[in-house]
Amino acid sequence: MNINGVQIDDTFAEAFNMRGTRVLITAQNLKWAYHAANAMTGFATSVIGCGVEAGIERELSAVETPDGRPGVSILMFAMGSKVLMQQLETRMGQCILTCPTAAAFAGIESEDQISLGKNLRYFGDGNQIAKLLPNAKGENQRYWRIPVMDGEFLTQESTGMVRAIGGGNFLVLGQSQPQVLAACEAAIDAMKKLHNVIMPFPGGVVRSGSKVGSKYPKMFASTNDAFCPTLKGIVKSELSDDIESVMEIVIDGLTFEDIAQSMKVGIEAACALGPENGIKRISAGNYGGKLGPHLFKLHPIMHGNLSTEAEQA
Repeated sequence: MNINGVQIDDTFAEAFNMRGTRVLITAQNLKWAYHAANAMTGFATSVIGCGVEAGIERELSAVETPDGRPGVSILMFAMGSKVLMQQLETRMGQCILTCPTAAAFAGIESEDQISLGKNLRYFGDGNQIAKLLPNAKGENQRYWRIPVMDGEFLTQESTGMVRAIGGGNFLVLGQSQPQVLAACEAAIDAMKKLHNVIMPFPGGVVRSGSKVGSKYPKMFASTNDAFCPTLKGIVKSELSDDIESVMEIVIDGLTFEDIAQSMKVGIEAACALGPENGIKRISAGNYGGKLGPHLFKLHPIMHGNLSTEAEQA
Protein backbone atom coordinates (compact mmCIF):
# COMPACT_ATOMS: atom_id res chain seq x y z
CA MET A 1 0.00 0.00 0.00
CA ASN A 2 1.12 3.52 -0.77
CA ILE A 3 -0.40 6.81 0.41
CA ASN A 4 0.88 10.01 -1.21
CA GLY A 5 4.12 8.24 -2.08
CA VAL A 6 4.62 6.91 1.47
CA GLN A 7 4.85 3.12 1.88
CA ILE A 8 2.44 1.58 4.38
CA ASP A 9 3.88 -1.69 5.67
CA ASP A 10 1.69 -4.79 5.63
CA THR A 11 1.95 -5.23 9.38
CA PHE A 12 0.03 -4.52 12.57
CA ALA A 13 0.24 -2.86 15.93
CA GLU A 14 -0.19 -5.20 18.84
CA ALA A 15 -2.18 -3.88 21.80
CA PHE A 16 -3.35 -5.14 25.17
CA ASN A 17 -6.33 -4.96 27.52
CA MET A 18 -6.50 -2.19 30.07
CA ARG A 19 -8.95 -0.63 32.49
CA GLY A 20 -9.82 3.00 31.97
CA THR A 21 -11.65 5.94 33.48
CA ARG A 22 -12.46 9.54 32.65
CA VAL A 23 -12.43 12.49 35.07
CA LEU A 24 -13.70 15.99 34.36
CA ILE A 25 -11.61 18.76 35.92
CA THR A 26 -13.01 22.27 36.17
CA ALA A 27 -11.62 25.49 37.61
CA GLN A 28 -12.10 29.24 37.69
CA ASN A 29 -10.70 29.39 34.17
CA LEU A 30 -8.92 27.13 31.66
CA LYS A 31 -5.51 28.25 32.91
CA TRP A 32 -6.11 26.65 36.29
CA ALA A 33 -7.96 23.67 34.87
CA TYR A 34 -4.84 22.93 32.80
CA HIS A 35 -2.58 23.43 35.83
CA ALA A 36 -4.58 20.74 37.66
CA ALA A 37 -4.86 18.40 34.67
CA ASN A 38 -1.19 18.69 33.70
CA ALA A 39 -0.15 17.85 37.25
CA MET A 40 -2.55 14.90 37.42
CA THR A 41 -1.37 13.44 34.11
CA GLY A 42 2.33 14.04 34.75
CA PHE A 43 4.67 11.05 34.88
CA ALA A 44 2.02 8.87 33.25
CA THR A 45 3.55 7.93 29.90
CA SER A 46 3.83 4.17 30.24
CA VAL A 47 2.64 1.45 32.58
CA ILE A 48 6.17 0.04 32.34
CA GLY A 49 7.50 2.66 34.73
CA CYS A 50 4.59 4.87 35.79
CA GLY A 51 1.89 2.39 36.74
CA VAL A 52 -0.68 4.32 34.75
CA GLU A 53 -0.99 6.03 31.36
CA ALA A 54 -2.92 9.29 31.34
CA GLY A 55 -3.51 12.35 29.24
CA ILE A 56 -5.79 15.27 28.54
CA GLU A 57 -8.52 14.17 26.15
CA ARG A 58 -9.97 17.60 25.30
CA GLU A 59 -11.08 20.99 26.55
CA LEU A 60 -14.61 21.42 27.91
CA SER A 61 -16.69 24.56 27.58
CA ALA A 62 -18.70 25.84 30.54
CA VAL A 63 -21.91 24.35 29.12
CA GLU A 64 -20.32 20.88 29.07
CA THR A 65 -19.37 20.70 32.75
CA PRO A 66 -21.47 19.93 35.84
CA ASP A 67 -20.62 23.21 37.61
CA GLY A 68 -20.82 25.51 34.59
CA ARG A 69 -17.12 26.37 34.59
CA PRO A 70 -14.51 25.68 31.89
CA GLY A 71 -12.49 22.51 32.20
CA VAL A 72 -10.75 19.56 30.61
CA SER A 73 -11.43 15.84 30.47
CA ILE A 74 -8.73 13.36 31.48
CA LEU A 75 -8.45 9.74 30.45
CA MET A 76 -6.45 7.35 32.62
CA PHE A 77 -5.54 3.73 31.88
CA ALA A 78 -3.90 0.93 33.87
CA MET A 79 -3.30 -2.80 33.45
CA GLY A 80 -5.73 -3.65 36.25
CA SER A 81 -8.51 -2.15 38.34
CA LYS A 82 -6.51 -2.14 41.59
CA VAL A 83 -3.67 -0.09 40.12
CA LEU A 84 -6.08 2.28 38.42
CA MET A 85 -7.93 2.92 41.68
CA GLN A 86 -4.69 3.51 43.59
CA GLN A 87 -3.27 5.87 40.99
CA LEU A 88 -6.51 7.82 40.63
CA GLU A 89 -6.87 8.33 44.35
CA THR A 90 -3.24 9.38 44.80
CA ARG A 91 -3.28 11.80 41.89
CA MET A 92 -6.61 13.28 42.98
CA GLY A 93 -5.19 13.98 46.42
CA GLN A 94 -1.86 15.41 45.33
CA CYS A 95 -2.85 17.23 42.13
CA ILE A 96 -6.54 18.20 42.15
CA LEU A 97 -7.28 18.73 45.84
CA THR A 98 -4.18 20.95 46.02
CA CYS A 99 -4.90 23.08 42.92
CA PRO A 100 -6.62 26.44 43.55
CA THR A 101 -10.29 26.57 42.46
CA ALA A 102 -10.23 23.04 40.94
CA ALA A 103 -13.16 20.62 41.18
CA ALA A 104 -13.52 17.03 39.95
CA PHE A 105 -16.47 15.11 38.49
CA ALA A 106 -17.19 11.69 37.05
CA GLY A 107 -16.64 11.55 33.31
CA ILE A 108 -17.86 8.11 32.29
CA GLU A 109 -20.83 5.90 33.12
CA SER A 110 -20.33 2.32 34.22
CA GLU A 111 -21.70 -0.18 36.69
CA ASP A 112 -18.11 -0.46 37.96
CA GLN A 113 -17.51 2.54 40.20
CA ILE A 114 -14.18 3.64 41.68
CA SER A 115 -13.43 6.26 44.27
CA LEU A 116 -12.91 9.80 43.07
CA GLY A 117 -13.40 11.86 46.22
CA LYS A 118 -14.84 9.19 48.52
CA ASN A 119 -11.73 8.87 50.65
CA LEU A 120 -10.42 12.39 50.05
CA ARG A 121 -13.33 13.64 52.15
CA TYR A 122 -11.44 12.70 55.30
CA PHE A 123 -9.05 15.56 54.58
CA GLY A 124 -11.89 17.74 55.86
CA ASP A 125 -11.21 16.34 59.34
CA GLY A 126 -14.89 15.97 60.11
CA ASN A 127 -15.94 19.27 58.55
CA GLN A 128 -16.72 17.78 55.13
CA ILE A 129 -20.32 17.87 53.92
CA ALA A 130 -22.07 15.34 51.68
CA LYS A 131 -24.61 16.44 49.09
CA LEU A 132 -26.92 14.31 46.94
CA LEU A 133 -27.85 15.79 43.57
CA PRO A 134 -29.71 14.13 40.68
CA ASN A 135 -27.95 13.57 37.36
CA ALA A 136 -29.55 13.94 33.92
CA LYS A 137 -31.31 10.58 34.45
CA GLY A 138 -32.70 11.65 37.79
CA GLU A 139 -30.33 9.33 39.67
CA ASN A 140 -28.90 10.77 42.86
CA GLN A 141 -25.13 11.29 42.82
CA ARG A 142 -23.12 11.94 45.96
CA TYR A 143 -20.75 14.91 46.10
CA TRP A 144 -18.38 16.04 48.82
CA ARG A 145 -17.65 19.62 49.87
CA ILE A 146 -14.30 19.66 51.60
CA PRO A 147 -13.18 22.88 53.33
CA VAL A 148 -9.82 24.16 52.07
CA MET A 149 -8.01 27.45 52.48
CA ASP A 150 -9.31 28.99 49.22
CA GLY A 151 -12.91 28.03 50.01
CA GLU A 152 -14.22 24.54 49.22
CA PHE A 153 -13.00 21.60 47.16
CA LEU A 154 -15.99 20.05 45.41
CA THR A 155 -15.66 16.49 44.16
CA GLN A 156 -18.02 13.76 43.10
CA GLU A 157 -17.74 10.65 45.24
CA SER A 158 -16.99 8.17 42.45
CA THR A 159 -16.54 7.75 38.71
CA GLY A 160 -16.95 4.88 36.29
CA MET A 161 -14.34 2.31 35.28
CA VAL A 162 -14.55 0.52 31.90
CA ARG A 163 -12.64 -2.02 29.85
CA ALA A 164 -10.24 -0.34 27.43
CA ILE A 165 -7.27 -0.97 25.16
CA GLY A 166 -3.69 0.30 25.40
CA GLY A 167 -0.75 0.20 23.06
CA GLY A 168 -2.20 1.04 19.67
CA ASN A 169 0.66 2.51 17.70
CA PHE A 170 2.34 3.34 14.43
CA LEU A 171 5.89 4.23 13.43
CA VAL A 172 6.91 7.10 11.17
CA LEU A 173 10.11 6.45 9.21
CA GLY A 174 11.95 9.18 7.36
CA GLN A 175 15.16 10.73 6.15
CA SER A 176 15.93 13.00 9.10
CA GLN A 177 14.98 13.62 12.72
CA PRO A 178 13.39 17.08 12.06
CA GLN A 179 11.32 15.72 9.16
CA VAL A 180 10.00 12.75 11.13
CA LEU A 181 9.18 14.95 14.12
CA ALA A 182 7.29 17.37 11.86
CA ALA A 183 5.22 14.47 10.50
CA CYS A 184 4.49 13.22 14.01
CA GLU A 185 3.43 16.71 15.09
CA ALA A 186 1.01 16.86 12.15
CA ALA A 187 -0.35 13.46 13.12
CA ILE A 188 -0.85 14.45 16.76
CA ASP A 189 -2.60 17.69 15.79
CA ALA A 190 -5.09 15.65 13.75
CA MET A 191 -5.53 12.91 16.35
CA LYS A 192 -6.20 15.37 19.18
CA LYS A 193 -9.45 16.33 17.46
CA LEU A 194 -10.87 12.87 18.23
CA HIS A 195 -12.52 11.84 21.49
CA ASN A 196 -11.98 8.70 23.61
CA VAL A 197 -8.23 8.45 22.95
CA ILE A 198 -5.01 9.83 24.39
CA MET A 199 -1.40 9.76 23.22
CA PRO A 200 0.34 9.62 26.62
CA PHE A 201 3.99 10.29 25.73
CA PRO A 202 5.63 13.76 25.68
CA GLY A 203 3.93 15.75 22.94
CA GLY A 204 2.30 12.45 21.95
CA VAL A 205 5.53 11.11 20.44
CA VAL A 206 7.98 8.37 21.53
CA ARG A 207 11.58 8.23 20.35
CA SER A 208 12.49 5.21 22.47
CA GLY A 209 10.16 2.53 21.14
CA SER A 210 10.78 -0.80 22.82
CA LYS A 211 10.72 -4.50 22.13
CA VAL A 212 9.68 -7.20 24.58
CA GLY A 213 12.63 -8.69 26.48
CA SER A 214 16.33 -7.93 26.82
CA LYS A 215 19.72 -9.60 27.08
CA TYR A 216 19.62 -8.46 30.72
CA PRO A 217 17.34 -10.78 32.76
CA LYS A 218 15.89 -8.01 34.94
CA MET A 219 14.77 -5.97 31.93
CA PHE A 220 11.41 -6.96 30.38
CA ALA A 221 11.62 -4.27 27.69
CA SER A 222 14.56 -2.82 25.77
CA THR A 223 15.30 -0.61 22.79
CA ASN A 224 13.60 -1.60 19.53
CA ASP A 225 16.96 -2.25 17.88
CA ALA A 226 15.50 -3.28 14.52
CA PHE A 227 14.28 0.32 14.10
CA CYS A 228 17.37 2.15 15.47
CA PRO A 229 19.21 3.86 12.58
CA THR A 230 22.60 3.76 14.32
CA LEU A 231 22.39 -0.05 14.56
CA LYS A 232 22.05 -0.68 10.81
CA GLY A 233 24.68 -3.24 9.89
CA ILE A 234 25.08 -4.32 13.53
CA VAL A 235 21.72 -5.98 14.25
CA LYS A 236 18.97 -7.41 12.03
CA SER A 237 17.57 -4.07 10.90
CA GLU A 238 14.16 -3.17 9.46
CA LEU A 239 15.59 0.02 7.97
CA SER A 240 16.79 0.77 4.45
CA ASP A 241 19.78 3.00 3.79
CA ASP A 242 17.67 6.12 3.32
CA ILE A 243 15.94 5.89 6.73
CA GLU A 244 17.79 7.90 9.37
CA SER A 245 15.07 8.51 11.98
CA VAL A 246 12.04 6.65 13.38
CA MET A 247 9.48 7.86 15.90
CA GLU A 248 6.42 6.16 17.36
CA ILE A 249 2.95 7.37 18.32
CA VAL A 250 1.22 5.27 21.00
CA ILE A 251 -2.55 5.43 21.47
CA ASP A 252 -4.73 4.33 24.39
CA GLY A 253 -8.47 4.32 23.83
CA LEU A 254 -11.83 3.23 25.16
CA THR A 255 -12.59 0.89 22.23
CA PHE A 256 -10.92 -0.82 19.27
CA GLU A 257 -12.78 1.51 16.90
CA ASP A 258 -11.58 4.62 18.76
CA ILE A 259 -7.93 3.57 18.40
CA ALA A 260 -8.31 2.42 14.78
CA GLN A 261 -9.91 5.73 13.81
CA SER A 262 -7.14 7.64 15.57
CA MET A 263 -4.45 5.61 13.77
CA LYS A 264 -6.09 6.23 10.39
CA VAL A 265 -6.33 9.98 10.95
CA GLY A 266 -2.77 10.21 12.26
CA ILE A 267 -1.23 8.15 9.46
CA GLU A 268 -3.07 10.19 6.83
CA ALA A 269 -1.75 13.42 8.36
CA ALA A 270 1.83 12.11 8.48
CA CYS A 271 1.64 10.83 4.90
CA ALA A 272 0.33 14.20 3.69
CA LEU A 273 3.86 15.56 4.05
CA GLY A 274 5.07 12.92 1.57
CA PRO A 275 8.53 11.88 0.38
CA GLU A 276 9.34 15.45 -0.68
CA ASN A 277 9.43 16.23 3.06
CA GLY A 278 11.44 13.14 3.91
CA ILE A 279 8.63 10.78 4.99
CA LYS A 280 9.25 7.34 3.50
CA ARG A 281 7.35 4.62 5.40
CA ILE A 282 4.72 3.93 8.03
CA SER A 283 5.08 0.77 10.09
CA ALA A 284 3.88 -0.47 13.49
CA GLY A 285 5.05 -2.16 16.66
CA ASN A 286 4.54 -5.91 16.26
CA TYR A 287 5.89 -8.18 18.97
CA GLY A 288 4.94 -11.60 17.64
CA GLY A 289 2.01 -12.14 19.97
CA LYS A 290 4.04 -11.60 23.15
CA LEU A 291 2.31 -8.36 24.13
CA GLY A 292 -1.45 -8.50 23.68
CA PRO A 293 -4.50 -9.89 21.87
CA HIS A 294 -5.55 -6.83 19.83
CA LEU A 295 -4.09 -6.56 16.32
CA PHE A 296 -4.45 -3.22 14.57
CA LYS A 297 -3.64 -4.12 10.97
CA LEU A 298 -2.51 -1.10 9.00
CA HIS A 299 -3.89 -2.01 5.55
CA PRO A 300 -7.51 -2.76 6.63
CA ILE A 301 -7.55 0.31 8.83
CA MET A 302 -6.29 2.58 6.05
CA HIS A 303 -8.97 1.08 3.78
CA GLY A 304 -11.53 2.27 6.34
CA ASN A 305 -12.20 -1.01 8.15
CA LEU A 306 -12.16 0.36 11.68
CA SER A 307 -14.19 -2.30 13.50
CA THR A 308 -12.84 -5.33 15.31
CA GLU A 309 -13.28 -7.16 11.99
CA ALA A 310 -10.03 -5.46 10.99
CA GLU A 311 -8.29 -7.79 13.43
CA GLN A 312 -9.40 -10.77 11.35
CA ALA A 313 -8.82 -9.24 7.90
